[in-house]
Amino acid sequence: MRNIQDYSIVTFPSDILRKRMRKVGKVDEKIRSILSSMLYTMYKNSGIGLAAPQVGIDFNIAVVDAGDGIYKMINPVILDKKGTDITSEGCLSLPSILVTVKRAEKIKVKYIDELGREVTKSLSGITAKAVQHEIDHLTGKLIIDYLPWFKRISIGSCIKSNSKIL
Repeated sequence: MRNIQDYSIVTFPSDILRKRMRKVGKVDEKIRSILSSMLYTMYKNSGIGLAAPQVGIDFNIAVVDAGDGIYKMINPVILDKKGTDITSEGCLSLPSILVTVKRAEKIKVKYIDELGREVTKSLSGITAKAVQHEIDHLTGKLIIDYLPWFKRISIGSCIKSNSKIL
């Protein structure tokens, strides 16, 4: 049985949220334990996705469960995108903020699973959007980066002063 940790969610403007994460070289028990702990933390915080930087870990890993299965992804890469969909997204690292984001409706993603196997999946709908959101985190991109610059500045100011965005 893995040692499950309840991680704290890292919130903006923490520096790790802006870093490109390190690729994982070897899938071992440590990585599997981190993935399981991330999944536990995601569920506890009512999320549908969570990337390693959101819990302060500098690894290129993410978990997603948007209702059609659990994805534990190591070194994920989007191979193909099709269609577009515009929806409001929230983020555990940016509480109380919703941003309208344009994403691909369908994607093909390649990643390593927790057993060290290479997996390629075609995803659509909310799962595709959640995977794109988490991969953004792994490259240091946040949902607020989809906003015009003047809105990003006002959000940053409100977060720093603990104001709520309505």
